Parts: sequence; C-alpha cells; structure tokens
Amino acid sequence: MSITNATPPVVRPDRAMPPIGWLSAGALGLVVVGGIMLASYAPRIAPLGFATALLCGAVVLLVLAGILLARINEFAWATFVSVFKWALLAYVITSGMIEFAFVRDHTRGSSLMLVTLMLVVFALSVPTTIAFTVARFVDP
Repeated sequence: MSITNATPPVVRPDRAMPPIGWLSAGALGLVVVGGIMLASYAPRIAPLGFATALLCGAVVLLVLAGILLARINEFAWATFVSVFKWALLAYVITSGMIEFAFVRDHTRGSSLMLVTLMLVVFALSVPTTIAFTVARFVDP
C-alpha cells in the first residue's frame, strides 16, 4: 500500500549558526583531559599547573559559547530550555557521583577544588551541546 497524498519534506537551507556545539564540546574535552590527569594522581597530590590551564581554557570556551548563544536572533529558545534543563539534571547527578568518588578517595584541598570546578564545566558543557544541537534544527 502506498500513500499518495504525502507531501514531500520541505528542504530549507541550513541557517548559519555560530560554533556553539564545537566550543562547548571543546570545553568538555579540556576538562576530561584535566580530570583524567588529576584522577591518575589520586589520592596523592597532583601537579595543578597543567590542570588549571586546561580548566581556564575550558571556562573561556564555555563562556564564549554562552555569549554567542545569547546573540542568536532567531532561535527555538523554548526547545533549548526544555532540553537543557533535563540534560542538566542528568549531568548534575553524574557530576555529583564523580565528586563523591574523589571525596571517597580522600582527595582534599586544591585538587578537590579543581576537580569540582571541572565537574561544573562538565555539567554545563554537555547539556549546552545537546540542547543547542536539538534547538538549532527547530523552526523558531
């Protein structure tokens, strides 16, 4: 059986969007590398210089993604917020479990603070990437 009254899909050119997904994914990559480096030293004291530099780079990328996201004129904000809030919930829980593992391994002081800040970037960058990717293909 064939459907004869189906309309062909509307083909519209892809709107030009800033590289928000790439920036937030780059921030994620930096904190993952920094987190793995710090985890490899647990529970000993890790050298913090390289991990701090990675965290600073990740924060810069995430802030830049946020600024570019806020400057988009026509965007499906309702879809973005809806997807972002549920993804954020999932990644806050995940980050909390990872934080618990570091605390349980007796990570203290500057190392724990750095891991905590990296987990905040982790918990924000993934939902940003997911929500932007979904909302960019929805008509505003």
